[in-house]
Amino acid sequence: MTEKTTQLRLIGIWLLICCLMILAMTVIGAITRLTESGLSITEWNVVMGTLPPLNDAHWLAEFEKYKATPEFEVKHYWMTAEDFKKIYFWEWFHRLWGRLIGLVYALPLIYFWRKGWVEQAEKPKFLGFLALGALQGFMGWFMVQSGLVDRPSVSHYRLAMHLSLALIIYSLLLWTALQYFDRARGAPKKSDVTPPKFLRPFGIISGVFLAVTIVWGAFVAGLDAGLVYNQFPKMGDGFMPPEMWAKTPQWLNLFENHASVQFVHRWIAMFTGLVLVA
Repeated sequence: MTEKTTQLRLIGIWLLICCLMILAMTVIGAITRLTESGLSITEWNVVMGTLPPLNDAHWLAEFEKYKATPEFEVKHYWMTAEDFKKIYFWEWFHRLWGRLIGLVYALPLIYFWRKGWVEQAEKPKFLGFLALGALQGFMGWFMVQSGLVDRPSVSHYRLAMHLSLALIIYSLLLWTALQYFDRARGAPKKSDVTPPKFLRPFGIISGVFLAVTIVWGAFVAGLDAGLVYNQFPKMGDGFMPPEMWAKTPQWLNLFENHASVQFVHRWIAMFTGLVLVA
């Protein structure tokens, strides 16, 4: 194995580690969402926010800030300080993991850059990934802010943007990692079997349907739309909920009508499953 091959493989491994951390981040984010922890921290402090409250006075101060939010007044008015600590943990851990992803990406990048392993043509790409990571941090706070003013939950549009950006960053990093592994292996070997021409566009179509399903899942989560109907495949007395087109203009139902969003997510997911199996 040549020195160049080793360099390419190490960069690919580093990018895969970043991908795995992003996957873990989505799980942590899902737990944060399911435990309704996302609005427990009402401020964004990049440096000092790394540490949780360290004494009773700090905990009380954070709890008082949370008491002033619409979510506490409408939904969590029953909480004690001990209950608050439980939801605070998941939001703090979610933010901490985001900071760790930034470090795991930035520090090796500086090392590879100084060693000359990053080619000149690749430098804008890696700086672009770094910028997307910073944008994701801002998007997370932009999402949280929507639930601190006059509503007891975050905007489902901002939640979808936050998740979509994570999906984009993950996909770009994974794609780049696979390119580096391909370069480390050298030119691909010729094969007697030629893949059918439709395979690549079909793969792209499958990816698009999968992405749309994930985004609509964010709509469902942001609106708590998954709690409207607990039957399947029917929704009420029929396959389509009776309030499917209750809002005007009608296209708005697909994005803001709880039952309609749940219906669309269900059947897009079913269709996406069939596409992927095909």
